[in-house]
Amino acid sequence: MLDTLTFLLERLFLLAHIKLSSLLPPLARSCDREDPAPQPPAAPAATAPHRFQRGDLLEVPRTLFTHFGIYLGDNRVAHLIPDILPVLTSDSRQIQEMVTNSRLLLGVLSKRASIRVDSVEDFAYGAGILLNAMDRVVLQSPLPGEEVARQAERLVGGVSYSLLWNNCEHFVTYCRYGAAQSLQTDKFCEWLKSLIRDQRSVLLTGLLGLLSMVCLGVSPSTALPTALIPFTLWMAS
Repeated sequence: MLDTLTFLLERLFLLAHIKLSSLLPPLARSCDREDPAPQPPAAPAATAPHRFQRGDLLEVPRTLFTHFGIYLGDNRVAHLIPDILPVLTSDSRQIQEMVTNSRLLLGVLSKRASIRVDSVEDFAYGAGILLNAMDRVVLQSPLPGEEVARQAERLVGGVSYSLLWNNCEHFVTYCRYGAAQSLQTDKFCEWLKSLIRDQRSVLLTGLLGLLSMVCLGVSPSTALPTALIPFTLWMAS
């Protein structure tokens, strides 16, 4: 039951971000393609890696999410990214190629990822880079830079993946602050709780359950939990 609920929450999390991306203008979504385009020009922030210190937390806004990495020095960044290819092949040259959208999506669905090292330019993919912005919102103080970088280097390799419980933000916060957390996941959970607590959502869910029983012949044992679960959570909140 818990695994099923986690699966549904992860899919809702993904769909919520996809729905938001559909509201963006076409230019903002032009990077959503099957294969990577020719090497994009680096953003101004990404062209000066000398200003980054080993162990810095780099943050790149993307179309759907914000992506995070740890700077290792020498223009290298360690970051966690969903990827199906390590499951299918052990060819390190293929794996090290830039992750395409299809590889990423299949990695999300199969819950497989890798912590890999790329150049600052490949990591940013033409976007601007925020430097240690999370230091202002996380309660814990950052660990020494060398310790952060060494932790990231130790974790390089294949890992399991979860949109909610083990994503790129969990990786960088564990390395830099000693405790894994995801502010993006926290915001999504708060949004989900506010949705559940909304009386209109409860009434709409109950109405859909009744309609499914009357019009579609769905059994009460299937439809009733659809109405009872959000109602119970709303009453308990």
